[in-house]
Amino acid sequence: MPDGRPYRPGGDEPRFFRRGRLGVKATLLLRVLGVLLLVGIALGGHWLDRGGLRDNSDGHVSFLDVVYFTTITVTTVGYGDIVPVTDTARMFDTFVVTPIRIFVFLIFLGSAYSFMLRQGWERWRMGYVRRALKDHTIVCGYGATGEAAVDELLARGTLPDAIVVVDCDPARLREVEALGAATVQGDATHNAVLETAGIRTASTAIVTAGRDDTAVLVMLTIRRLAPEVRVSCAIAERENEVIARDAGADVIVNPISFGGQLLAGSTVGPHLADYVAELVTRGGDADLHERTVTPAEVGRSPGEIRTGQVLRIYRDDRCLLLEDPAAQSLKAGDVLIEVVAPSPR
Repeated sequence: MPDGRPYRPGGDEPRFFRRGRLGVKATLLLRVLGVLLLVGIALGGHWLDRGGLRDNSDGHVSFLDVVYFTTITVTTVGYGDIVPVTDTARMFDTFVVTPIRIFVFLIFLGSAYSFMLRQGWERWRMGYVRRALKDHTIVCGYGATGEAAVDELLARGTLPDAIVVVDCDPARLREVEALGAATVQGDATHNAVLETAGIRTASTAIVTAGRDDTAVLVMLTIRRLAPEVRVSCAIAERENEVIARDAGADVIVNPISFGGQLLAGSTVGPHLADYVAELVTRGGDADLHERTVTPAEVGRSPGEIRTGQVLRIYRDDRCLLLEDPAAQSLKAGDVLIEVVAPSPR
């Protein structure tokens, strides 16, 4: 995995985190509303039981007197000009107003609020987020390749809520959290780290470990925990591609080899590299699209497809070229690779 403090079995638990949707202003507004709600509860109780209060000034307890008494009682211990005289009023001040006073002080004292309430809230919220994770994508490693993969996922319309990034470097993870995605700090070669990332309910794992041997170990760990998860892996050395395939990779991408092919192709066609880059990334004039044949398209030829230009057909895990006679009639379950116009962004 990329350098950083790794997860050690028997040490700290892997840290799962996703930045909350509420900003500073929204959080402050919620605190103010909380104070108003607590004061409102105290005010309503005093008004309903105003007969249990005595005004030492004029002997009459008005609504303004109740507002004054409530405010003074919540923020201080009172001045003695208005006092509770019945048992009900005294018990209300003891068991309702006093706790309200305490909570109001905790809310205004931000550090005390965070220390006493926020940590527990964050633990509960992270537990809820983890339990709700399903069909998400886990990116193991947030180096240059992992960062590009996350950017491309977001550009293709994947919601940040559906992405979990695993890395050892907390500084890199803070960048991911700023995007709204979830993070797990730890080494993806460990079972506990992948379990924390929700590997058993994920749909896809992207392995960009930076080292081929580490990537293979991550894939073996994934296959042990979640055999059905689709795994895509970045491998730097060609000789390691077979090992990665044996370890369980469904898709293997060799960035060095792919980049070299584009560079070589650009020497005979200056526009080749640009066009291929447009096909595999969002933002160009054309996109590659993979989909399953619809019922209305069964029996038709690839040339009759109007959604895009069909390039390849996959049938029962076998690639059919367009000139293949078997490809002239589409069947249910066929998977099409086509070039389509980019969707609006």
